Amino acid sequence: MPGFAVRPVLCRGGQGRRRYLPAAPWEPAFKALAGLIAAFLVFTFASGAEAAPLRIVAFGDSLTAGYGIPRSAAFPARLEVALRAKGLDVKVENAGVSGETASQGLARLDWSVPQGTDAVIVELGANDMLRGLDPAVTRKALTEIVQRLRKRGITVLLAGMKAAPNMGRPYREAFDKIFPDIAEAEGVLLYPFFLEGIAGDRALNLPDGLHPTPEGVDRIVAGILPTAEQLVVRARETAAR
Repeated sequence: MPGFAVRPVLCRGGQGRRRYLPAAPWEPAFKALAGLIAAFLVFTFASGAEAAPLRIVAFGDSLTAGYGIPRSAAFPARLEVALRAKGLDVKVENAGVSGETASQGLARLDWSVPQGTDAVIVELGANDMLRGLDPAVTRKALTEIVQRLRKRGITVLLAGMKAAPNMGRPYREAFDKIFPDIAEAEGVLLYPFFLEGIAGDRALNLPDGLHPTPEGVDRIVAGILPTAEQLVVRARETAAR
């Protein structure tokens, strides 16, 4: 019966009877207000989720950490600026540790890439090469890093490295194949050579000849930016599923 509510009414003898009585005048307004509040909360939380920046972790060694330069000039900070200039709402976190090998990165993976991470740029392997470590060991560690990230639903971009010419041809061939092989096998994005355009250029590297200057970092960012944009797109698609 529209506009009426069923309420128990106590009669003589203490026995309750159900009668149809007019609903209290405030009840329709209260129900309408409750509905509006519920809708507002749903909209607020949904909008907040959509507005949250995409969380990217740059996971690597000194090339990511920004050895010898201000943290604000390091790769993660400069990449965030470049992606935001493209209109992409992202937060790029610096999880670089100087001197680290791929195996050492694997050992700290879980606590370096926290829950809530949407995407990871894996930049490891340079120290493995400089120390002449067995490419099979590097391959195994990088493969496990990528697989564990993917199992967590995290989108991955693998930043490749190339062996120095003085490492000898057999070593170079074994090492250089690691990154494209893993990317193809695991179905992740690949940027073939992280130091593309700056390797060997004295003007874009610190006096040690190994680490980029701020200008060198900007060159790296310019090179990897299109692939990083693809990373953002893939991560957004994954989050929307």
